Amino acid sequence: MREIVAVNGLKKNFGKVTALDNIDLRIFDGEIFGLLGPNGSGKTTLIKILLGLLFPSAGEAIVLGEQPAAISVKNRIGFLPESPQYYPFLNPLETLDFYARLFNLPRKVRIERPGELLNLVGLYDYRRRRLGFFSKGMLQRIGLAVSLINDPDFLLLDEPTVGLDPIGAFKIRDLLLKLKADGKTILLCSHLLSEVEYACDRIGILYKAKLIKEGTLSGFLIKQDEIQINIKSPDKKEAEKLLLFLKDNFGQIKTGYSRQSLEEMFYKLIRELENAS
Repeated sequence: MREIVAVNGLKKNFGKVTALDNIDLRIFDGEIFGLLGPNGSGKTTLIKILLGLLFPSAGEAIVLGEQPAAISVKNRIGFLPESPQYYPFLNPLETLDFYARLFNLPRKVRIERPGELLNLVGLYDYRRRRLGFFSKGMLQRIGLAVSLINDPDFLLLDEPTVGLDPIGAFKIRDLLLKLKADGKTILLCSHLLSEVEYACDRIGILYKAKLIKEGTLSGFLIKQDEIQINIKSPDKKEAEKLLLFLKDNFGQIKTGYSRQSLEEMFYKLIRELENAS
């Protein structure tokens, strides 16, 4: 599987403060990778390095086969910051056209793509309203549209559903899965663990500048010390008998490891680390 991001022995120091400590990380083509961690764990620093906005103190980060600062890489990346800021006197169509011009996109694309993206994020009916009148949630949707204007191969999304109502947040989660199906690779940074659990294939957890866990959600969330039994039975009475006596002739029994939520696993892990320090 092709590597979109390859991070090797990455370190970043700000004076005597270590923001990232010997990080090794891989993100593969066509997956949604969730980046988790408490505030101050190094998530934003890592994102800025992958965007070419900061340079490592040691180690390396390779994005799309090149150094992150390369213009050829930036042309293939989309980024949604946690709190995007746009010109309040522009409307959505004008805003998207502005960013399309920055990417030097052809005139035909500049005409067609803004409307398509506004329809994708559910803001087409507001295409001529000035952004100064938009809510926080609506600005997040504009930000997502902006991040897609250059049809990027790799998306970095920092808290994409902040400020959205539950329905809007759910639609954005579904949109992430659609983008994945269209071949996009996504790095999702979010404090909403249910969002990560819904959309991500793999996750990495940063804590005090170190990557303490990385892997698939299914591998993390299985409770190895518990077994779940699912019973298929014609009626409740037979099911109760089966539970009491575990007779083989009462319907089908499916066994396997029970699963914790990502939220439960994350909080338990952080509490253990805090208690140990």
